Amino acid sequence: MHAIDFKEIQEKLTNGFRPWQRSFQFWARATDIYTGYKVFQLRMNFVKDVTKHEEMWERQHELAAHKIYSMCSDLGGFFLKIAQILGKPDLAPAAWVRKLVTLCDQAPATSFDAVRVVLEKELGQSIEQVFETFDAKPLGSASIAQVHRARVKCDKRDVVVKVQHPGVEKLMMIDIRNLQLFALFMQKTDLKFDLFSITKEIEKQIGYEFDFIREANAMEKIRRFLYDNNRKSPVLVPRVLPNLVTRKVLVMDYINGIPILSLGDEMAKRGINPRGKLAEAAKLNILNSLSQAYGQMILKSGFFHADPHPGNILICKGSEASFIVALLDYGQVKELPDHLRLGYANLVIAIADNDASLALQSFRELGIATMAKCKNEQQELLQLAKTMFDTEMPPGTTVLQPFSEDSSIKKISVEAFPEELFSVLRTVVLLRGLSVGIGINYSCSQHWRSMAEEALLASGRLSTGRRKQKRRFSSLRRLYPGES
Repeated sequence: MHAIDFKEIQEKLTNGFRPWQRSFQFWARATDIYTGYKVFQLRMNFVKDVTKHEEMWERQHELAAHKIYSMCSDLGGFFLKIAQILGKPDLAPAAWVRKLVTLCDQAPATSFDAVRVVLEKELGQSIEQVFETFDAKPLGSASIAQVHRARVKCDKRDVVVKVQHPGVEKLMMIDIRNLQLFALFMQKTDLKFDLFSITKEIEKQIGYEFDFIREANAMEKIRRFLYDNNRKSPVLVPRVLPNLVTRKVLVMDYINGIPILSLGDEMAKRGINPRGKLAEAAKLNILNSLSQAYGQMILKSGFFHADPHPGNILICKGSEASFIVALLDYGQVKELPDHLRLGYANLVIAIADNDASLALQSFRELGIATMAKCKNEQQELLQLAKTMFDTEMPPGTTVLQPFSEDSSIKKISVEAFPEELFSVLRTVVLLRGLSVGIGINYSCSQHWRSMAEEALLASGRLSTGRRKQKRRFSSLRRLYPGES
């Protein structure tokens, strides 16, 4: 956990492009949203009819959703990433999700003239010298860059050209520093969770996203790992054109597919009943492909794609009723040191086996410092581990409320959380949101259990005999969950 240095953050805020104007807009709007909820909570104390509470909360969430949408839309940049994080159906209030999901892929596009300037400066040649064709209209625009379809001279294949928005790096750094100050305020007042360490990890990861050379190397490393460790890679990974990569430009293979959020429409086009068994099997196959890829990356390699939000997942045509998954955008990748990779493997087994004592041991090994506020500490900590690191939702639940008064986060205060684990946490939460969004409830820990054992076996931390013993014990635990 980093020591908190208010002076360092404030000094950084005074430098950069339009810092005070942008900071003022953020704090004015964030304060308005925060105080709106605090005033509402006071009003709720005077409403005795509990049947009205849910309706009142819904109205408050609707009001806040419009304000959050307005802030993210007007400020753009990093706040479009905030919209991606908040606009998920498993965590945020439904009113927030309905509003923010429409904003996730609506970053304003850079003009073609500005794109031309960046491209020609980076590549050292004119567009016409490098490309046979180049679509001036972008395929899409995100918070850091936009992508164009093109064709390189003397090559018949279509490619995607990723070009960084001019000046976006300075703006994003200002946004992150403001978020760090807000995180400090929130963890001191409302949320007993080490938010500051998480924002420091966000700062580090976002900083990496501006280096497309690093992204190209990461893409090729993950592509080789998945293709070498499977008869058939569970996901498609684009191939980089190495002679057309700079810090602000990245050219890669074009993959023809549809966004995963359009899966229902694609099934309807194919005449597949979206609620039938065929659709259920196709959705499960998609999740299994993603889960297999992520389990292998995190537990076996330790080097993984850390941004599986829906905009980075394409569904490509397979056979009549099957789909192939493509994983895009390797700007956010993470490499876990072995002690965290293996510690997390232990935690995966603990969650899969419903083993509270192993979960507690794994938390300590990972450096997650907690303080209990309840008698049944181990069971609450196991529930907290599931909330943070598993994709399965409790029966009958479609929305988690991690910061409600009866949640495990309120009962188990997280006082220190390793920055390096945030990418794992974020990845699992994004995968959970994806599974809820397509209507399949599954446990990544159950899927990853055998991979976690293999990782521990390879490291010498788990013998074959102990592995068999653990499996027998875990089978009994699942049959008799009440026995210790």
